[in-house]
Amino acid sequence: MSINRVQLSGKDILEKDFKTAMRGYNQEEVDEFLDIIIQDYDLFKQEIDRLQAENEKLRKNSTEQTRSRTPQPTSQVNYDVLKRLSNLEKAVFGKKFVESSE
Repeated sequence: MSINRVQLSGKDILEKDFKTAMRGYNQEEVDEFLDIIIQDYDLFKQEIDRLQAENEKLRKNSTEQTRSRTPQPTSQVNYDVLKRLSNLEKAVFGKKFVESSE
């Protein structure tokens, strides 16, 4: 929905004054104003429906993605940590420390 297509704001509706005719308000003026209000509300309803459908689609996709994720194996992470630790020991203590611990 383009915001430029909306013709009225809440303030416009609140501040609208109708001219009075001999027997009250000018019926044609009131009808024209109400037609604009109806068009705006129809646009809002369409946008709300579209956004609700989009939200539902995103929720379903999010749920499916969460279910399809497989947990990473922890043994791989442990191996990487041990290898890094070994390299750090070599750098800090030198080659002699590593050879004596083996």
